[in-house]
Amino acid sequence: MTAAATNPPGAPAPRRTALSTEDLDHCEAAIRTGSRSFFTASKLLPARVRRPALALYAFCRLSDDAVDLTREKPAAILALRDRLDLVYRGTPRNAPADRAFAAMVEEFDMPRALPEALLEGFAWDAQGRRYRSLQDLHGYSARVAAAVGAMMCVLMRVRDADALARACDLGLAMQLTNIARDVGEDAREGRLFLPLDWLEGAGIDPEAFLADPQPTPELRRLTRRLLAEADRLYFRSEAGIAALPLSVRPGIAAARHIYAAIGTEIARAGHDSITRRAYTGPWAKLWGLGTAGVHFAVTCTLPRPVELHAAPEPSVAFLVDAAAHAPPARESWAQGRSAALLSVLADLEARDRARRGLMGGPAHPN
Repeated sequence: MTAAATNPPGAPAPRRTALSTEDLDHCEAAIRTGSRSFFTASKLLPARVRRPALALYAFCRLSDDAVDLTREKPAAILALRDRLDLVYRGTPRNAPADRAFAAMVEEFDMPRALPEALLEGFAWDAQGRRYRSLQDLHGYSARVAAAVGAMMCVLMRVRDADALARACDLGLAMQLTNIARDVGEDAREGRLFLPLDWLEGAGIDPEAFLADPQPTPELRRLTRRLLAEADRLYFRSEAGIAALPLSVRPGIAAARHIYAAIGTEIARAGHDSITRRAYTGPWAKLWGLGTAGVHFAVTCTLPRPVELHAAPEPSVAFLVDAAAHAPPARESWAQGRSAALLSVLADLEARDRARRGLMGGPAHPN
């Protein structure tokens, strides 16, 4: 009898040391509908990487949805904090994504600092943060996307600092592409990710823009500028693909090219992501897969490019250090959280208590 059958819903499941086929099937279904670009690229990964990657992406995606699709964001963040605590104690919540993620953490010695960076990024979203400069935006992107790139390296058994830095470059590039694609959608939800100093330099008042988002020439130029930064990071990331095991290079190259194609679609629309939302159809994904094949052949024949050894972006240095030097995951559950993460969680807990107090309900438990 399985743990799912013996434990009531929501109860901690006993420690598992292997990824369950049933749990992975659930994760794959979540990724197939929630992250089609990754699902397509993941087909090129070997099973030994693809299976735990599905567990990683499902947990991250479902966590993102749990925060993004609720009005009670502080409570959702605090619940995610508690779920991660259970995962790193080896007693995950009795749910497929949590069980699979816990098994992946144990099998690959996933440093706790990496998923907690993601948690911090979600917390910044819940706080409604805006970003003064591009470097500030990089700090946010490091947490919600580059951390996933570092975790993917861990799944590939890659702990080399140079390869980790380039994986983080790819995560940054993908997140900037996301932001460029979702400018209009975010604005209609009252969210703003474009750097405030860019907006000021273009003569765009943030509040006026949020009240009536329009694809003005000035706004289009900012979207183009953001995609140019993404392209710079995509270029840097390519050097890291050559440092990965041969068997995983096609899948990672495919993810890079499929995602970058979103930026190409935005450019074709005149950098208008206000009145339309760019997406990549089947042909674009096939092109990305084909380009990945060419990329694979090139990385097999040419020496590693010098960009491989470029210093990590300042915003991701803490991720590189965590992945390269962290103790085993089974030891890291007892490590303390960073002061920055504790501060943001305390702020959200205070907000949650205040909201529940006004509603007459109990505060979220510690």
